[in-house]
Amino acid sequence: MIEIKNLSFGYKKNKFLFENLNLSIHKGNIYGLLGRNGAGKTTLLKQIVGLLFPAKGECMVFDKPASERLPQVLNNIYFIPEEFQLPSISMNAFTKLHSPFYPKFDKELLNKYLIEFEIADNANLSSISYGQKKKFLIAFGLATRTQILILDEPTNGLDIPSKSQFRKIMASSMDEERSIIISTHQVRDLSSLIDHIIVLESGKAIFDHSTFEISSKLSFVQTREIGNLEVFYKEDVLGGQAVMCRKNGEETEIDLELLFNGVVSNTEKVNNEFKN
Repeated sequence: MIEIKNLSFGYKKNKFLFENLNLSIHKGNIYGLLGRNGAGKTTLLKQIVGLLFPAKGECMVFDKPASERLPQVLNNIYFIPEEFQLPSISMNAFTKLHSPFYPKFDKELLNKYLIEFEIADNANLSSISYGQKKKFLIAFGLATRTQILILDEPTNGLDIPSKSQFRKIMASSMDEERSIIISTHQVRDLSSLIDHIIVLESGKAIFDHSTFEISSKLSFVQTREIGNLEVFYKEDVLGGQAVMCRKNGEETEIDLELLFNGVVSNTEKVNNEFKN
C-alpha cells in the first residue's frame, strides 16, 4: 500500500530530518508510529498524504507518487491531524459537503459510530468540545471506508470513557483490506490495538516489527531479582524493576512504553535479537 524508498526531507536547505528513509506499510495491519518529539512522526504522515514532498527518494501510495495528490489516491486515504480547525456548520452539513469525495462513504456507519461515541449528529461543530470534535472526525474518517486511515495523536483530548470507546470502535472497524497508522505518545492507551510497531529516531526507522515478532523474541516482566534474565532494558518501578529481556519461555503482555525506551536506548542490541 505504501512504499517509502530512500526518502530524504528537511525543512531547511542541506539539513535533512529524514535521510534515506525506507519503510513499507501493508494492508491488514494497525501500525503504531512511535518517536520522541521532533523525531518526524507528523512529517512522515504528511509525506504519505502528499502535504509535504520528498527532497530525494520517493513515497509511493497505491503505486503512485503521494506528491502528485491524484484523485484516485486521495479518495482512498483519510488523514486526521493532531491539530485541526472545523467550520461553524452542523455535522450533517459537514457530512454532505465532504462525503462525496469518498466513493465508499457509509452514512449508516457514521451514524453507528456517532451513537457509540454518544454524539448528536445534528450538533454544530463550533459549539461542541475539542474531544467531541475529535470523536466526530474519527467517526467520519472510519465511515469513509478508505483503505488507508491515518491518525495523529487520536486520543489527545479524549476522556477515559471516550478512549475506551475509541479502542472498541477501532478494533471493530479493522479488516484485511485496510491499513491504519496511528502516531502517538499515548502508548498505554493503544497497546491493545496496535499489531505493528515502527520507531523513528534521528530521521531513521530504528525499529520495524510486528507484535507477533516482538512476543516471540522479548519478554516484559516486573521482578525484584534479575537472576539469569538477559536484559535489554530496565527501569525502577514500585516494588522492583520493569524489565525487557530475551524471551524467557512464558508469554507476557507487550509493554509498549518499556519497548520504546529499550529500543531507543539500546537500538543495536535489540535489533540484533530480531536477526537471529
